[in-house]
Amino acid sequence: MDDIDRIIIDRLQEDGALTYAEIGAAAGLSPSAVNDRLKRLRAEGVIRRMTAEIDPAAIGLGLLAFVLVAVNEPESEVRFREAMKATPEVLECHHLTGDFSYLLKLRLRDTAHLEHFLMDRLKPLSGIVRTHTLIALSSVKETHILSASLSGAVHA
Repeated sequence: MDDIDRIIIDRLQEDGALTYAEIGAAAGLSPSAVNDRLKRLRAEGVIRRMTAEIDPAAIGLGLLAFVLVAVNEPESEVRFREAMKATPEVLECHHLTGDFSYLLKLRLRDTAHLEHFLMDRLKPLSGIVRTHTLIALSSVKETHILSASLSGAVHA
């Protein structure tokens, strides 16, 4: 990946609705050259998919919560992972080091929805020994944008 690819990626993440001509103007390329690079970046798996960023509150999912989950049975982890992949409230599921096994990022309607998730969807799973739930009061920064320019930086 070169500097031009990084410019293309950064511009797309800032605004996925940009035309190839607008991206090309920023990267010093023709629209057809942008198209060729985007095809290559998709084929290489650098760009996974093109999506729209939705305001969660605008669609009634204003509660952001994080749940730490401890799983004590290794054989239960496969079922836990599959259940989390299939659960729409779970935006992210991360395997952790430390006292807890997983960190879940959830988007929900309200605290009643959170309670339903915890009591009916999470805690009945086998192997769950404890959870710790945190509710975000506000978010200073929440993004999915990865700075492609950081990937080319030299670290001391």
